[in-house]
Amino acid sequence: MAIQWYPGHMHKASKEMTEALPQVNLVVEVLDARIPFSSSNPFIQTLCTHKPRIKVLTKLDLADPIITKQWQEYFESQNNTKSLALDLINTDPSGQIIDLINKLYPQQPERNTLAMVTGIPNVGKSTLINCLAGKHIANTGDEPAITKGQQRINLRNGIMLLDTPGILWPKIDNPNSSYRLATTGAIKNTATSYEDVAFFAAEFCLKEYPQHLKQRFSLSQLPETEIELLEIVGRQRGCLRGGNRIDLERASTIFVNELRDGKLGPMSFETPEVIDQEMIQVEILKKEKAVLDELRLEQKAARKRKAKANRKK
Repeated sequence: MAIQWYPGHMHKASKEMTEALPQVNLVVEVLDARIPFSSSNPFIQTLCTHKPRIKVLTKLDLADPIITKQWQEYFESQNNTKSLALDLINTDPSGQIIDLINKLYPQQPERNTLAMVTGIPNVGKSTLINCLAGKHIANTGDEPAITKGQQRINLRNGIMLLDTPGILWPKIDNPNSSYRLATTGAIKNTATSYEDVAFFAAEFCLKEYPQHLKQRFSLSQLPETEIELLEIVGRQRGCLRGGNRIDLERASTIFVNELRDGKLGPMSFETPEVIDQEMIQVEILKKEKAVLDELRLEQKAARKRKAKANRKK
């Protein structure tokens, strides 16, 4: 599945971020702890290569703690990068973040440190902004793409935040990343189908978190396929049509929403090792596509030359 959700305001926001970057001293990138790689915008990575960075992994309560530690070690191994794993709903981490900003970029006399806060939609960026500001400044909500434009927020402690809209990127190369973004709610529900996402999530959970499924749905034995699992969910949640048939769309919607809310238990959808393997495959596919594109261009040029030669006869 190739999900491409890139509204016009995201393109505009990308240009504005590029223009503002020379003034920025440090970048705070907010990531979903369940999908730290897939929720990291490659555009931001390219943009901020030479800036100190803090990777903030939010929704810690929804993620697998063992895998979250793996990702923190992975990020900490990168140059000029620190990481924090946070539960923004139940804790106030503002002191930790402010201390880390001052450590990575010591304050200058008579000048605020400008920290750009960025991230894809629905990772908790606005919640983090409000936490640091100590009041409601940025709009929050379950739907992605709430923030539409930049705003500066003076924390009155020598730090100025540059709040930026949540942006995705025009083309997601790794198809598994598309599924993960949709599963965790970073892409609007109208951009895909619940059934498609539910099949991906069900297959993943059967393989990686079988005990979570057994506990949530009171199963003594796991079904063998994702369709069988969704049918069980449908029967348990009363998603029935005439003739006692399962309403698969309703069952899929319930399954995905329960997963997003953490009702199936804490889980992470990718590890550094898995991502390394997937990106090798992505590069192979890119090279194969480049060869095919070049061949098509050559064939097109040959047809043009032949047509031109025929006209001269």
